[in-house]
Amino acid sequence: MAIAHSKLTAQGQISVPAEVRRKLGIGPGSILEWDEDGEKIVVRRVGRYTSEDVHRALFPTPPTPRTLAEMKEGVRRYMKA
Repeated sequence: MAIAHSKLTAQGQISVPAEVRRKLGIGPGSILEWDEDGEKIVVRRVGRYTSEDVHRALFPTPPTPRTLAEMKEGVRRYMKA
């Protein structure tokens, strides 16, 4: 049984019904992925994670704060090497 229906405009656009938006957890700016699965077309949300989420996963501990003098010294040492 269908969850909801959408109508295609002349420009090829559709509206995603509110119930479907709630189920997918999407809103303005969300990206949907369309995939072929045999005789069916599957629509799913893309980008569940923000760039900030990815950064936190890659770098779980924040860097130690450095003073400007410490950063300049680090650059000097790197350039010498």
